[in-house]
Amino acid sequence: MLRKATVLSILSAAAMLSPDASALRPKQYADTLIIPENAIVVSGNKENSGSLIAYLYDTSEMHFSEPSAPRFLFLDRKGKVALGIGGYVKGTMQYDFGGTADEGAGFNTFNIPVPADPAKRNQFYGNANHSTIFLELVGKTTRFGYYQMYLQTEFSGGTPKAYGLKLIQAYLKVGYVTAGLTNSTFVDPAAAVPVISDTGPTGEMSCKNIMVRYAPRFSEHLSAAIAVEVPQTSMTMIPAAGGDAQPTVEQINQRCPDIPAYVQYEWNGSQSHVRLSGLFRDLSYRDLVTQTNRFRPGWAVELSGKVKIGKSLTAFFQGAYGRGYGAYINGLAGFGYDLVQSSTAGQMEAPRATSYEVGLRYDITPKLFLTGEYSQDRVYGTSQLGADSFRRAQYATVSAFYNVFADLQVGLEYLHGSRTNVNGLSGDANRVQGLIKFSF
Repeated sequence: MLRKATVLSILSAAAMLSPDASALRPKQYADTLIIPENAIVVSGNKENSGSLIAYLYDTSEMHFSEPSAPRFLFLDRKGKVALGIGGYVKGTMQYDFGGTADEGAGFNTFNIPVPADPAKRNQFYGNANHSTIFLELVGKTTRFGYYQMYLQTEFSGGTPKAYGLKLIQAYLKVGYVTAGLTNSTFVDPAAAVPVISDTGPTGEMSCKNIMVRYAPRFSEHLSAAIAVEVPQTSMTMIPAAGGDAQPTVEQINQRCPDIPAYVQYEWNGSQSHVRLSGLFRDLSYRDLVTQTNRFRPGWAVELSGKVKIGKSLTAFFQGAYGRGYGAYINGLAGFGYDLVQSSTAGQMEAPRATSYEVGLRYDITPKLFLTGEYSQDRVYGTSQLGADSFRRAQYATVSAFYNVFADLQVGLEYLHGSRTNVNGLSGDANRVQGLIKFSF
């Protein structure tokens, strides 16, 4: 069982591996003018803002679906602050056949009908609610180094087919400290395979939390992080006897933060990296039989990374194992697999789970690249939830992306997903979809 000391020891290991752990080394950005031709500089001093613009355009730690280069740049007169405004308009059109998850543009394997539902075998749909707008302000101080403010929204609030405004990220970063809403420290965004699907692979780590994170760099290659994050939890609370029996457990407010941490080694100018991550959770619930509050430990370990192989090929991988970390698994988040009712009245348990994703990207030309990936998530020991409860999901894609010009990207993807229940019955879904995305 992973304890707090195990998670915290990751940072200690980083310090031991560092050749000079007492001297932290911030990431350096070239102080040269790298403003792209299509960027619009509204005002300010371009000559003194080179390193700030390099910071704005750094994508080494970003997920493929996140907007990268801001189109509009505002620079102050002294070149000490830069503000970028950007985003993209993203439209997808898809046809589902041989089964569907019935989520509009989303495709969550958990919702695939088992057995197959004749009423949900096909779907034609188009969607643009994952278009996004962001603001990013970057500055530099003598004492703390770089600081960053980031705000991102999109229009996927409400149901999967709605167009409500939704906050995606909102955080402040000063030096090594980040505070606010952003990707969890247990998530490795750069290790995700590029896909068109808005939902993403079922076994991918995908979670955004409110947090305070400390992420020092020990050298050009070695970095680490540890965070205190506000937990997101969902629980399955069925009556132990089924039928009309009364529930014997109840969900209550969580009283302990999630504590993720990692150690990362990178090379090849941050184009390749490998990361070892750990997660500790202390999950709370109410035992209605004894009228007491109880706790169950959750934990997980993960190995992830991205490796550039030659000029054209990049490999992506991530795999995790643990208990009670369903909120961090793309295909299980929100479906009740952080804690589940045990076979004993008044008791809950953190189910064991595995999740992984592997894939490749092949750059045929500077404008055209192909990707392929396979992903799976699985839970164990949950037969008490019933024969029709979830056991395993699989997800595979083959995708092609083409940059028509610097701001316009089109894509085509085939996606296959399946869900298998505890009783062995399974259901499938297939999708062919196209993408058009204009970045600004």
